[in-house]
Amino acid sequence: MTTQAAKARKKNTHPSGDERYKAIDMAMRKFKYEKDALLEVLNAAQETFGYLSREVLIYISAHLGVRMAQVYGVATFYHLFTFDPLGAHNCIVCTGTACYVKGAGEIVENLSKRFDVPEGQTTSDGLFSLLTARCVGSCGIAPVVIMDGKVRGKETPESMAVQVQEVLDRERLLEAEAG
Repeated sequence: MTTQAAKARKKNTHPSGDERYKAIDMAMRKFKYEKDALLEVLNAAQETFGYLSREVLIYISAHLGVRMAQVYGVATFYHLFTFDPLGAHNCIVCTGTACYVKGAGEIVENLSKRFDVPEGQTTSDGLFSLLTARCVGSCGIAPVVIMDGKVRGKETPESMAVQVQEVLDRERLLEAEAG
């Protein structure tokens, strides 16, 4: 064990000094470092970091004893994992069949134009990310949008534009008051 790793273990921190790794370590311990826990550990990492960096994937691969190709394969298979930092506010539009038939494509197109952000990207100010998912499993309330973790059903292009604008206006107001 390296000196840095030994010191980190004594202090109960990750060798990088980044406390967020503790959440990944806790998830791995919870599942007894089983290779089958890969999806749960990736989810814990995504929740903690907001995205899956190369360093985090390598860390998970090494500690679970899973080949990097498999870690990457699982992370790319599930659409809700992202490899780039997201905005302060995230909008995930379900584009599964039921949602698409009921207008999800129009929601994505309208939000993209209105907020000048391509699908899968983040606005230049870092405040808003527009993402899509193949299916979020809420077909009964299609079209479904997940805005900042809250599931919203039976949305329209107009209703989502209003909601996003309100969120961004509040964020900008808070920034102005703080700054």
